Amino acid sequence: MNENLTDFLYLVTIVTFILALRFLSNPRRARLGNQIGAAGMALAIVVTLAQDLESYKWLALAMVIGAVIGVVGARRVKMTAMPQMVALFNGVGGGAVALIALAEFHNLAPAAARLELNLSVAMIVSAIIGSISFTGSLIAFAKLQELIGGRPIVYPGQKVVNALVIAAALALAAAILVGPESQWLLVAIVTASLAFGVLFVLPIGGADMPVVISLLNACTGLAASAAGFALHENVLIVSGALVGASGTLLTLLMGRAMNRSITNVLFGAFGQIQTGSGAALEDGRAARATTADDVAIMLSYARRVIIVPGYGLAVAQAQHDVRALADLLEQKGVDVRYAIHPVAGRMPGHMNVLLAEANVPYERLFEMDEINPEMSQTDVAVVVGANDVVNPAARNDSTSPIYGMPIIDVDKAAQVVVVKRSLAPGFAGIDNPLFYNETTSMLFADAKVAFEQLLASVKNL
Repeated sequence: MNENLTDFLYLVTIVTFILALRFLSNPRRARLGNQIGAAGMALAIVVTLAQDLESYKWLALAMVIGAVIGVVGARRVKMTAMPQMVALFNGVGGGAVALIALAEFHNLAPAAARLELNLSVAMIVSAIIGSISFTGSLIAFAKLQELIGGRPIVYPGQKVVNALVIAAALALAAAILVGPESQWLLVAIVTASLAFGVLFVLPIGGADMPVVISLLNACTGLAASAAGFALHENVLIVSGALVGASGTLLTLLMGRAMNRSITNVLFGAFGQIQTGSGAALEDGRAARATTADDVAIMLSYARRVIIVPGYGLAVAQAQHDVRALADLLEQKGVDVRYAIHPVAGRMPGHMNVLLAEANVPYERLFEMDEINPEMSQTDVAVVVGANDVVNPAARNDSTSPIYGMPIIDVDKAAQVVVVKRSLAPGFAGIDNPLFYNETTSMLFADAKVAFEQLLASVKNL
């Protein structure tokens, strides 16, 4: 293919990636954004295959294997497991970048007396960051999939060990830059970076996984961009930079939503589980259970109802039942809205995607900052499987590990109904005083079963 035509088509690919990100920022156009991004990637693949390549046999085999895994994964993975799939795919991307760095170094280093400094730096950066993203994402996947405990895994001297491992990787990188360009040194760098990825994510609790996923996504993008410099591929440079920049911004937003600075996310022992004061239990109050019939009456005669979804909604796959109940209440003249916390669920935007799957109108979805001022004028707030994002200890208990985290102020509503299987704590591992408030009623049931019962009860009124 003509070089000028190739560059032009790659430029078109870059533009499609930028447009895809632009459209993905709006729920109404997110599907179009995905389609544009996929079209751009397809174009990049076709243009690359049109080049004068040495062998298509192994490339075609790899593409077939990857396509089968991608299609099967996208169709069979449940919405509840979407965070795990995102973490896994992100890790695969980081691992691929690290392998590219190793392969390119193997191809170029023996043939050149000395690699250009910028080329060596690009390979080392992509190898280190890609390896960290690979193993870190695998640990995040294992925590989300509950293959290992969601609670932080800590041990004495952990920070010192982490510092020594990453220092070893950087020292080996310096040895390559100033000394002999040995392939074994790069292999050692990758090995140390793989170990650091594991050690970095192990002490992080499950409640912080949205921040971790965003951070690792940014790492993969930066690694891909560095690999683009090594390969002299503009598409890889730009697309990696887009992923890195968007992942970094998302990390900052998630950190702000959890009241964590970027410094604390990168260097702090975040996610450690502590015990709050437990004041809600010490004063003798007990959770008050209710029934579906009582909640149905409460909802039917309310003026405004706000539904707060959480991971329990995703686990029960109850989004369609929630939508059906909301439609029925709206027919009765009830104003029904949905309050979305930035870190509800186990990845950024998890609840938005879940409700979009049930065709909940976008105009009914409200971010935390928009909906909180309206809570005091709300008759009933229905919390579905959420826990930490509605925990008033974040405002009132300075000893709580989530103290200072912005929450949805459901406790300011006239009545609160919590749909939950039990009083078990959420991912942060702490009790929720909301459950023991005088205005709170607990509907103990699986979310899907509970909303099926509520729908039947409201119909009979």
